[in-house]
Amino acid sequence: MKYFKDNREYIAALEAAGDLVRIRQEVDWDMEAGAIVRKVCEEKAPSPLMENIKDYPGHSYFGAPLATYQRLAMVLGLDRDTPVPKIAEEYLRRTSSAPVKPRVIDKSQAPCKENILLGEDVDLFKLPAPMVHDGDGGRYLCTWHFVVSDDPDVGVNWGMYRQMVYDSKTMTGPVFPFSDMGKTLYGKYIPKGLPMPFATVIGPDPLSAIASCAPSPIPETEFAGQLMGEPVELVKCETCDLYVPAHAEIIIEGEVLPDVKLEECPFGEYTGYRTSPRDLRTVYRVKCITYRNNPITTISNMGVPTDEGQLLRSFSLGLELEKLLRSQGIPITGVYMVPESTHHVMVVGVKNAYTGIAQQVASLAFGSKLGPWFHMVVVVDDSVNIYNYAEVLHAVTTRCHPVKGITVYEQGVGTPLYPFLSAEERKWSKGPKVLFDCLFPLDWDSNSETPRLVSFKTVYPREIQEKVLGNWEAYGYKNR
Repeated sequence: MKYFKDNREYIAALEAAGDLVRIRQEVDWDMEAGAIVRKVCEEKAPSPLMENIKDYPGHSYFGAPLATYQRLAMVLGLDRDTPVPKIAEEYLRRTSSAPVKPRVIDKSQAPCKENILLGEDVDLFKLPAPMVHDGDGGRYLCTWHFVVSDDPDVGVNWGMYRQMVYDSKTMTGPVFPFSDMGKTLYGKYIPKGLPMPFATVIGPDPLSAIASCAPSPIPETEFAGQLMGEPVELVKCETCDLYVPAHAEIIIEGEVLPDVKLEECPFGEYTGYRTSPRDLRTVYRVKCITYRNNPITTISNMGVPTDEGQLLRSFSLGLELEKLLRSQGIPITGVYMVPESTHHVMVVGVKNAYTGIAQQVASLAFGSKLGPWFHMVVVVDDSVNIYNYAEVLHAVTTRCHPVKGITVYEQGVGTPLYPFLSAEERKWSKGPKVLFDCLFPLDWDSNSETPRLVSFKTVYPREIQEKVLGNWEAYGYKNR
């Protein structure tokens, strides 16, 4: 199974596929780089590799590394034009195999150890942290990365938690209590007044980045191995007992302080809005920086859909929910979280086998570990293609009863980043939810009461459909 060991192999493959642009003229870290990446995301243009960063000779930016389904297909070893359902099949196939434990290698073999800064040499401003958006509260070095932490009872966690440079040895950012890292920090370290070791991995290989986004029940180190088909190579940190991907571009080591908060935000978020007010956030005190020669800093620019965060979280959340629902015996036909909804809408296809199936799906979805990250569930029957926005919208507007078909859950756990929440709801991570039940009642007479869908695939005999499809090009049309 072929995979990219690091971003440098991946960049070469993107360039060969015509999906990378090398920008050799000078690019300013102060908003210009961020503006380039945002424009690329909105136009689904090739990834930019910015090779000449103002004030930072020898450094590069790699923007929008996984912002399209074509790139996702590519890192999973598929043809770039593979449709989303086939990409989902490959993801489920790989993640249904046995977990693959990581392999620890010596630091002499680890590219991320080519340069090591300790003690007084540690200076975050030696790295080209970009000012991503106009109006951001500071320079965000960590936008496409993951933070490694360790729960003494549960084990290692990889997760993406944004980090803003506060000073030469300090970063700040939010850590929500319902997140895996938050459960460890607020449940194990802060009550004891202990600092929590962390390591930030900037520029991980693409599959490790995907693993860090996925809400998998197994350790991300083993989940990455599942995706790769072989062990991910790790190396021990310089100042703590954490292990990090050896082929990453930059590693930042340190401790999360239990008794200090510093201001962070605002920041343009994945919802497409700047929603978080400036407030006191978690503090990361940096003790060591290691990096490759000529390091490449990855940039994801959160904003109007779609970028990496929306696409990958939508993809992985949907498939993890599919696993959950199937494990409970629900007769589902598929699950798809719409990326353009900023991963807030979950579409679930089911066989309409019994009354109340939509409510059962919503209860399981909202009550799961995944629940805080979305607030709308749309349940449709197996006549609807869940990947087709037009069909889903048609089902919502014609099959969902405005009173009987909509169930509101006033109390729930949600992310404070929802733009529609009040200040009070954001403060306490409250997240109201809603179900759109687009299933026709089973007690309706199938001949006289249940409406018949009028479409090419539902009202013509199979032989007519096949004849028309077989003659499509002869008629003068192009097959898609």
